[in-house]
Amino acid sequence: MKKIILIFILLFPLNVNAISASAYIVMDSDNNRVLEGSNINTPYLIASITKIMTAIVVLNNADIKKEITINDEVLKSYGSGIYIEVGEKILIKNLLYGLILRSGNDAAIALAHEVGGSMEGFVLLMNETAKLIGMNNTTFLNNHGLEENNKNGNTSTVYDMGLLSSYAINNPQYKKITSTKKMIVKTNYKTYVWHNKNKLLNSYEYCIGGKTGFTELARRTLVTNASKDNMNLTIVTFKDGNDFQDHRDLYEKAFKNYKNYKILKKGYIDTKINNTYLENDINITLTNKEYKKIEINYIYNKKNVTNIAGEIQVKLNNKIIKKENIYLKEKNNSPKLNFIQKILKKFGIYG
Repeated sequence: MKKIILIFILLFPLNVNAISASAYIVMDSDNNRVLEGSNINTPYLIASITKIMTAIVVLNNADIKKEITINDEVLKSYGSGIYIEVGEKILIKNLLYGLILRSGNDAAIALAHEVGGSMEGFVLLMNETAKLIGMNNTTFLNNHGLEENNKNGNTSTVYDMGLLSSYAINNPQYKKITSTKKMIVKTNYKTYVWHNKNKLLNSYEYCIGGKTGFTELARRTLVTNASKDNMNLTIVTFKDGNDFQDHRDLYEKAFKNYKNYKILKKGYIDTKINNTYLENDINITLTNKEYKKIEINYIYNKKNVTNIAGEIQVKLNNKIIKKENIYLKEKNNSPKLNFIQKILKKFGIYG
């Protein structure tokens, strides 16, 4: 019997793509819904994917068009760098390109002192931002991702980093930077040519960004983003020696099994209250089986003190997966005026 099974496997190999990561997640970037994952809430060292948060803190708190002069704090940098020098003048925006494309630890240190006043001040901003995003199992000790001398380092979960990635990719400037394959930067000292370390940008047509990471303790960490057919996904892997291929396989699996469904269109909607509308379309990435189980509930405010009449709750298996406010607005029932009538109305003759 065993021989028969072995022969069957050899003749008809099973199409199974095993994920070699210690922890991974596939998340819908539009609503932070987990599509697949393992050990999603287990904390690990995260290495240089830390720099996604570094970039967001800078984008939220600094004028990226400002030119700064590099000070001697960059002399403390080691590991991966863009090799900026003391006295060099460079735009904050270009430091962000060096931070994300080349994982420059010297760029991270320079940004920390410029934006936070010190590494400690910048880290406070990082941890505050993490809490605001909902990263409840994340602790940042620095903004570059290297472990400290006591081997302690930045820790997070694939779920938390998925939240961060989904938040970051909705920032237009971050999206532009992380999707850049090659960048040429000129300063008063030299000209840099940077190629993005995220190999998936060149090898997978749907990839739109991400960040690599590696230390001896954390091993390989990777965050990527991909979009196809109105589906916007992010994948995070920890301790994965085959990370780029695993990300590609997971994206292909998700894009094959899921579809972006339009649940409700924006604009006026029929509810028990007159003149209610949605400001945004409600789109959700679902399997066909999940789509058939979708429930839509209308929750109305008991007292209308604002223009919000309530909210629409989209549920799957009794769990809310999407919410949108229901707004009140009076319809404009005025008759449409022709050109002459508009002129007369302007002078107070019509209407």
